[in-house]
Amino acid sequence: MEPPSKQSHDPLLLNTIEPDIPSTLLSNKQLHSAFLELQRLLVLVLVASIEALLVLQKKEPIFHFIYLFCLIIFFILNHCFSNSGQVYLVDFSCLKPPSSCRVPFSTFLGNASKIESFDAQSLAFMAKVLTSSGQGQETYLPPALHHIPPKSHHQESIKEVHMVLFPIMDDLLAKTKLSPQDIDILIVNCSGFCPSPSICSILINKYSMRSDIKSYNLSGMGCSASALAIDLAQNLLQIHHNSYAIVLSTEILSTGWYAGHEQPKLILNCLFRMGSAAILLTNKKQDMKSSKYQLFRTLRTQKAFDDRAYLSTIREEDSNGKLGVAGEILRWNVTVLGSSILPFSEKFRHGVSKIRKRFIDKSAEIYVPNFKSAIEHFCLPTSGRQLVKELGKGLKLGDGEMEAALMTLHRFGNQSASSLWYELGYELAYLEAKQRVKKGDKVWQLGMGTGPKCTSLVWKCIMPIDDDEAIKGPWADRIHRYPIVAVDQ
Repeated sequence: MEPPSKQSHDPLLLNTIEPDIPSTLLSNKQLHSAFLELQRLLVLVLVASIEALLVLQKKEPIFHFIYLFCLIIFFILNHCFSNSGQVYLVDFSCLKPPSSCRVPFSTFLGNASKIESFDAQSLAFMAKVLTSSGQGQETYLPPALHHIPPKSHHQESIKEVHMVLFPIMDDLLAKTKLSPQDIDILIVNCSGFCPSPSICSILINKYSMRSDIKSYNLSGMGCSASALAIDLAQNLLQIHHNSYAIVLSTEILSTGWYAGHEQPKLILNCLFRMGSAAILLTNKKQDMKSSKYQLFRTLRTQKAFDDRAYLSTIREEDSNGKLGVAGEILRWNVTVLGSSILPFSEKFRHGVSKIRKRFIDKSAEIYVPNFKSAIEHFCLPTSGRQLVKELGKGLKLGDGEMEAALMTLHRFGNQSASSLWYELGYELAYLEAKQRVKKGDKVWQLGMGTGPKCTSLVWKCIMPIDDDEAIKGPWADRIHRYPIVAVDQ
């Protein structure tokens, strides 16, 4: 096999790769889910049988009361034990970059035209990508990329780290009234920039955090890194009880500027934009009432074992030694997640349709489960308008379910891993104002990244935000303009 840098890629062909998960993994997941469904059914049958037996034997009413009392105690204890080890999202903050970093299309293309390394064909291609990307005129780039030519050296990237992470860390600590000394776990994800000392060390030094803080720096994980970091935090909180964990998610763009002529790699300059998010998680039971969400379900899968999938998104050098990213869209692993979150009726219809197609009618279509029967709100990857629409179509979603992803892409662009939190911010700020996010609602965050990796987070709303909080955050001064119908055309 040729080395990765010699492989050919065409990210403009919006190909989708089927999940193709190993059958053993898929069957184990489905068997486990089916076993849980069967277990619940057997418990229900057992309860009904015992009560029927008491009625048939004409037992005294006291026996019915004793039986009912035992059932109540059992379910209370089961509920208490099942809640142990739960992870809660206390609060989160998203960066709104300063207006001086705003980069309308005209500014971006005007600056690019003054850079000698770009020819007329490269400029025309970037203009086409911008207009078809789905992003608007108010996205942001770091100061280093406003220079002509852009500054992409190490020190500028460190300045960008300070610019995107310190404000959201300050805001999150202020909103939650916590001290840096209260934080037990720190996780930072940034795919393309991994300095030494690490970004975690920069933050620990800045905020004088404890000497025993458990810090983790994730790099190279792509746009799914934020969801993956939440999954890591959940696993750590299962071990370290009574703890707080902060996840910081960003992408440093100063190091990623591509100054060559190969069109697939020029897409990087056009699509990725400035942003960051800070998320506070805890397993403390006393914080449950003040938390916004409970982590209901997580799922991580990857296809790095498959050569074609592995080579679908690789950061590589072009023939002139310039760095860039070549990408191919990856289709999700919704089958595995659906087997655990969908109601039995949807799984039953899906299973029957598969059996029918295999043994009865080869031309019959397989029933696509209705994910809206289990999930109320969706945060899809903001990698591009076409990807959002393809995922929405595959999941049988309407315009309302795709709205958060499309509007986030329009307002802030593709902010890599942190985009999911701007979407959640949109859900809270906009949809909450319309009373569409209610207590008990579930939100599905989908993250896709290099490798390729897929990570799903399902959150359950515990406490809807109030009106005062709904008007804060990065959407505060623009939320009244959305949704923009033209974006969806």
